[in-house]
Amino acid sequence: MAPDPNRAGTSASTSAAKDDAVSKKKVENEDLSDEDLALKQQLDLYVERVQDADPGLQKVALESMRQEIRTSTSSMTSVPKPLKFLRPHYGTLKTYYETMAESDLKKYLADILSVLALTMSAEGERESLKYRLLGSEGDIGSWGHEYVRNLAGEIAQEYAKRQSEETPIDDLMELVQQIVAFHMKHNAEPEAVDLLMEVEDLGMLSAHVDKTNFKRTCLYLTSSARYLPGPDDMLVLDIAYSIYKQFEEYPNALQIALFMDNMQHVRDVFISCNDVLRKKQFCYMLARHGITFELDEEMAADDDREMFQDIINNSKLSEGYLTLARDIEVTEPKSPEDIYKAHLLDGRASAGASVDSARQNLAATFVNAFVNAGFGQDKLMTVPSDSSSSASSGNWLFKNKEHGKTSAAASLGMILLWDVDSGLAQLDKYFHSNDNHVIAGALLGVGIVNCSIKNDCDPAMALLGDYTDKEDTSIRIGAIMGLGIAYAGSQNEQLREKLTGVLNDSKASLDVLAFTAISLGLIFVGSCNEEIAQAIIYTLMDRSESELGEPLTRLLPLGLGLLYLGKQDSVEATAEVSKTFNEKIRKYCDMTLLSCAYAGTGNVLKVQNLLGHCSQHLDKGETHQGPAVLGIAMVAMAEELGLEMAIRSLEHLLQYGEQNIRRAVPLSLGLLCISNPKVNVMDTLSRLSHDTDSEVAMAAVISLGLIGAGTNNARIAGMLRNLSSYYYKDTSLLFCVRIAQGLVHLGKGLLTLNPYHSDRFLLSPTALAGLITMLHACLDMKAIVLGKYHYVLYFLVLAMQPRMLLTVDENLKPLSVPVRVGQAVDVVGQAGRPKTITGFQTHSTPVLLAAGDRAELATEKYLPLSPILEGFVILKENPDYREE
Repeated sequence: MAPDPNRAGTSASTSAAKDDAVSKKKVENEDLSDEDLALKQQLDLYVERVQDADPGLQKVALESMRQEIRTSTSSMTSVPKPLKFLRPHYGTLKTYYETMAESDLKKYLADILSVLALTMSAEGERESLKYRLLGSEGDIGSWGHEYVRNLAGEIAQEYAKRQSEETPIDDLMELVQQIVAFHMKHNAEPEAVDLLMEVEDLGMLSAHVDKTNFKRTCLYLTSSARYLPGPDDMLVLDIAYSIYKQFEEYPNALQIALFMDNMQHVRDVFISCNDVLRKKQFCYMLARHGITFELDEEMAADDDREMFQDIINNSKLSEGYLTLARDIEVTEPKSPEDIYKAHLLDGRASAGASVDSARQNLAATFVNAFVNAGFGQDKLMTVPSDSSSSASSGNWLFKNKEHGKTSAAASLGMILLWDVDSGLAQLDKYFHSNDNHVIAGALLGVGIVNCSIKNDCDPAMALLGDYTDKEDTSIRIGAIMGLGIAYAGSQNEQLREKLTGVLNDSKASLDVLAFTAISLGLIFVGSCNEEIAQAIIYTLMDRSESELGEPLTRLLPLGLGLLYLGKQDSVEATAEVSKTFNEKIRKYCDMTLLSCAYAGTGNVLKVQNLLGHCSQHLDKGETHQGPAVLGIAMVAMAEELGLEMAIRSLEHLLQYGEQNIRRAVPLSLGLLCISNPKVNVMDTLSRLSHDTDSEVAMAAVISLGLIGAGTNNARIAGMLRNLSSYYYKDTSLLFCVRIAQGLVHLGKGLLTLNPYHSDRFLLSPTALAGLITMLHACLDMKAIVLGKYHYVLYFLVLAMQPRMLLTVDENLKPLSVPVRVGQAVDVVGQAGRPKTITGFQTHSTPVLLAAGDRAELATEKYLPLSPILEGFVILKENPDYREE
């Protein structure tokens, strides 16, 4: 055989290396202990024996060498001794290996070389894998964990290389099987999942999961899905879903089905689970997520179905909320004065407050509505009319001017939130008014009362349906907006016909069209409904130049965007059409569609795209950067890391951006930390609330209200009080301060506006749609919120949810048990059974949960039927529980 030129090179270099090794040896031998020296000489002897001509000797030498390597233990940070002493011989053994004839011994040596390559092989050579594939088929785990991890890393590289060259990968996959089995047995589920993702074969997982490790595996799968590009993320979730179903963890499977927005999966969960109690819990989960879902006979037996449907329709929400209020003892109605706390300020501000101006009364109307939301009683609107006090409801109503009466009448709907029966009864008197603004408010109030409550007899449709075609614009808007809020997310076909009819009405004024587009967007949120998209597009195309400049026109593209909320690529066809629009609105439409379609996905590329649009310095007339800035928050709010990075990027925009960007940044921060007052964001907003540009200041003030919404945060409340004395002469800013004060005390601190629920895993589409609509309206404060469309603030009702944990027994009656509430800890991929909460306090239910809190039962007596303790949780008695 002709000498291999490469080999000649290596032998020359090995001889040079040997001379170095000899001189090193002398030095080394002096440092070693006797024990190590003996080991070293022993190994040197083995290496010589391996090259002996006698196969018997070779075998013994290899066996002994293998034994030494396997049994050696070392500290975490140092290389095991045998590997260290064999390092100089790596080249020699490799060269000898090439000369050996095919035999079991050769495979034996390959195994040993594969292990030595762990510390010896050059970067990117993948020698460990090469010799592993040449070696014997034996158990890889016996060589130790570090070796298996190293192999997994090399397989990933090799796989990528072979895929690009399109060479077969069967031998790799056999090895992958072994490695995955090893990892799954040794509690290294994340490593197994990572390897399978690298080699694109997650299906293999289901064969290796068992009762002990499926939860950890699925937890890792679901949390890594957020960081994967589509369509991989859905694939990963699908596998988690099927594993959960395989092990009958139906509540988790249901959550993943909701996350993927896959109604077929939701049906399957209902059909595969036979336990009536667990099905009740599923119904509570669906109700909290706010989707419309009809059960059929396959999913529930006839006798239970009505009760299930009642829970899904949220008809128990008001009852549960009032139970919470009674338990925390906050049922006493509060007046706006209790919120403003003017007595804590020095003289000048409180003097200005006593004047009865329409603007101040309007602010008080909103504060009153937000603070007493859902409690059914207050001190302005629901005072019994027979009392001789001058503040009875009729009187407060008429302390507001024209369109102010609309908001005042609608505020009654907010106070009676979720309580449909008494809400409709109390709103009824306004329908007989001869003031159109009052009727409009009553219509909107009916919508608000029915928000997130579905009802078989459709009271909202019956009451509001006839008013959508009235002559008077304010009545039309009231009815249309009311329908949008009441039927958000329901995809009601009857309403589609009715409202697209309004869009095609040539006589309808611009504001009616704008609110119709929003209502259609809310009712069909995330449905990608082609016909509605067409109708809105035609409406946009028919607008004249002057109309396109109107502030309300910006709600038309938003209605279009809501149809594609969170639906990613499905928006592309519509986005193409939008490129043909008048250039006044083209870019605005583009940004709005892009940001809605990727809302809540955390898609990094889209965030970069939006940031790119924000970096351009444009002339004053351009408005599209506002929605782009909001879009950054909408996309990045999906997970904690992206959220922190977005906050930092927004800081930069504040420093370098033009005015129209600076006006949107506070709103964007408000959305990122909604109902979650982070100190750094609070400070930024506090600084911006004194900005020289009044629009920036207003946005910052409203955002202070949003980040503190429903938290009663004392620091924000203090800031707002100081701002109210600082701006006591500026009515517009004072109005914003009042609204923010109302938001901070939302529902006396029992409500949240956060669209994320279930441990920040699920995003409620209707809640997000309501928030986005309100924020888009705030992009032009002066024209919309401070103009005559202040009732857009009521879109926030879509996101209002009690931030409670209410435990109920098997008959759905409240049951008080001790729970620990603390800061949630991320335990994905941690070893053992780590604690999921830290710094907890023990309370008895019902309890309030702040942003980032998690609860767990503090008693063994009951078992919760939901893995996540939030909202309504059904407890069943633990059969194994013994009293101490």
